[in-house]
Amino acid sequence: MTMEKTYEEIVIPELRLYKKGKVRDVYEIDDNLLFVASDRISAFDYVLPSLIPNKGKVLTQLSAFWFEYSSLICPNHLLTANFDEFPPVIKKYREVLDKRSMIVKKTEVIPIECVVRGYLAGLGWKEYLATGKTSGVKLPQGLKESDRLDEIIFTPSTKAEEGHDQNISFKEMQRIIGSGLAEKIKKISIELYKKASLHTISKGIIIADTKFEFGLFGDKLLLIDEIFTPDSSRFWPVSSYSPGGSQESLDKQFVRDYLETTGWDKKSPPPPLPPEIIQKTAQRYLEIYRLLTEKNDL
Repeated sequence: MTMEKTYEEIVIPELRLYKKGKVRDVYEIDDNLLFVASDRISAFDYVLPSLIPNKGKVLTQLSAFWFEYSSLICPNHLLTANFDEFPPVIKKYREVLDKRSMIVKKTEVIPIECVVRGYLAGLGWKEYLATGKTSGVKLPQGLKESDRLDEIIFTPSTKAEEGHDQNISFKEMQRIIGSGLAEKIKKISIELYKKASLHTISKGIIIADTKFEFGLFGDKLLLIDEIFTPDSSRFWPVSSYSPGGSQESLDKQFVRDYLETTGWDKKSPPPPLPPEIIQKTAQRYLEIYRLLTEKNDL
């Protein structure tokens, strides 16, 4: 069995590196940006030393699918994810860039992670256990882990370059970016979640929660970064959904769950993932891509 080629870092000397994120390397290209998704994976605010085959392609192509699907609700920053439309200066990097990169508009990033929850899981569940609330939103008593919420909730957090994002109330978000813009983003985020959920449920998948990022292009609000990927969303198969505990998932939660069993203190460099965990993670990413897009081209 041949090992799939993986990419930890994508170096393009002809372009200026604009930003290096946990997963993406971002370059300036004319007045726009080139987003290149590596096969790095992060968990608990650390980049792991292991790579997940095809992960960068899944993130890029799934985001491109969703950007097109959701563009009537909110315009987005995507210009093209088709390598044949890329400029000549990067044509020689087809092997590296094809399917794992997109050219996008450069925006003024709004410093808020916009989290939408339809189910009670992850940090939302932990916060509910401690306070009965999540991001200042009071929830009914007696909810179980993974319960479907009666009402979809918007729970923003600060966007941290280093360390943990911090959950904030919607009032705090309004203070940070202004009331009008905050209201608009909240409304759009919930509409995006509802529209995508109609599609995924038809494919047998629940979106438990997801997060969005937005930017301003002049005075125009654009959806940016990635959207409805296994890095930014919890995907649960309808067939195995059973509230009262954690769920089988087709997303990054599988890696988080493994790391919780290792004794890692989450304060020091994380351990490498065993080959079987890498393989099972890669399978999950490809499976959710194929289920949601009905494509088998990665």
